[in-house]
Amino acid sequence: MIIDQVRTTDKLPAAVACVSAAVFLLTRPHLVDDTFITLAYARNLAFHGHWGLLADATSNSATSPANVLAFAALTFVVRDAVFAAGVLYVLSQVALVLALRRLGTALPRWFPALAFAALTVNPLLLSSIGLEVALGSAVLGWVTVFAAERRPLAFGLTAGALALVRLDLLVFAVVLGFSVRSGRALLGLVLVALPWFAFSWVVLGAAVPDTVVIKTLQGAQRAWGDWKFGNGPLFYARTAWWAAVLSFLPLAALPFAFRRGLRPFTLLALGGVLYHLTYVLLNVPPYHWYYGPGITAATIFLCAWASSRRVATGFVLGLVAASVLAYAGSSREFAPLTSNYASTARYEEIGRDLRDLAGGRVIGSAGEIGVLAYTCECAIVDVFADRGLLPAAIDARGAGNRWVRAALRVDYAFFDFDVRPRRPDLVLRRLPSPPPDALAHWTLDAPTLGKQELYLVPN
Repeated sequence: MIIDQVRTTDKLPAAVACVSAAVFLLTRPHLVDDTFITLAYARNLAFHGHWGLLADATSNSATSPANVLAFAALTFVVRDAVFAAGVLYVLSQVALVLALRRLGTALPRWFPALAFAALTVNPLLLSSIGLEVALGSAVLGWVTVFAAERRPLAFGLTAGALALVRLDLLVFAVVLGFSVRSGRALLGLVLVALPWFAFSWVVLGAAVPDTVVIKTLQGAQRAWGDWKFGNGPLFYARTAWWAAVLSFLPLAALPFAFRRGLRPFTLLALGGVLYHLTYVLLNVPPYHWYYGPGITAATIFLCAWASSRRVATGFVLGLVAASVLAYAGSSREFAPLTSNYASTARYEEIGRDLRDLAGGRVIGSAGEIGVLAYTCECAIVDVFADRGLLPAAIDARGAGNRWVRAALRVDYAFFDFDVRPRRPDLVLRRLPSPPPDALAHWTLDAPTLGKQELYLVPN
């Protein structure tokens, strides 16, 4: 009987692992550009012991230290960063389902499977595979478990891991922490998170990643025009309205989080509300993966609430079926939701061309660097890769606000402001007509941004 019980218990994780592996294989051709920034960091760390987007320069633009460290450890073993991303995605999915099963002991036995299905086929979450969303969801699931079980030290340790996945995810830990108010929780958080952030502050020149400056500056300078996090869903709905509706529909469950009952799931959903509002206040551009934690929290709450209501369960199953059909009928070239200038396959082709054209020369980026830098394995520079460009961004971000300026002064206390930008020998430019000195030319085409022409020209 014990053996039968073990076999039954193991069926769900095994099924989740198999389905997740198949999902990764389906989505591998359209992993978004920012995924390859993380993969480049992981490959450099695994093979060269070096923290940077480029192999020959230190940088600190990886938003999720935990994702890089996990990728790097797996890459060191499997010798391929993309394969490592698939392994970590599968492990994260299994860890999340195990957390949901432990949380849902008072719910129907099929609740974890329902939540797994709803999360896995969500178009936005499918479009975020390879980024830190899946790992963050898994860690957040266990933070919720330890909050519900009132285990302060375990809660603090996993909250520290959550901070390493994304520092802003601590919003969830603050909400869930009301269940475990204890000094041991704070101790656990400090034990896990402080060593990395201290190392990053002193050695890498900033406690938090440079993307905090880069992305908030993009919002302040309206790099996306009138589009920002608050109205971002409409940006994606313009060209992929059905995928956008299916992606954001679970957020409609968040207002019900203020009702009593289902306490751990309610707190998780409330954390999602605060997380979403925080990003609205930050006024950052609407990168689709920024919505991932809020959608994940809303979906888990929705499935927990629906699992004891037949009609609501039917709605969730209908949402799952519609998402599967939407993905089956969509292009395999692009993620369901994307803001990239070109497909991953096109960027990989350009990266291979640049490897032959560069000849050891430095190339200036045209705005998307991930796939090109990963594929070319050459010096392609912008503010994500070249820290000599960062002082100007820091000054621009702190302009006009003394509190922001003071915070940046502390964060970058150990940063070398004397580092000089690397001068590109060649530059990638998106131009409406061919320049006379073009060395190479590629046509880019993407759902949200249309057709554009990319040229490689001497600087």
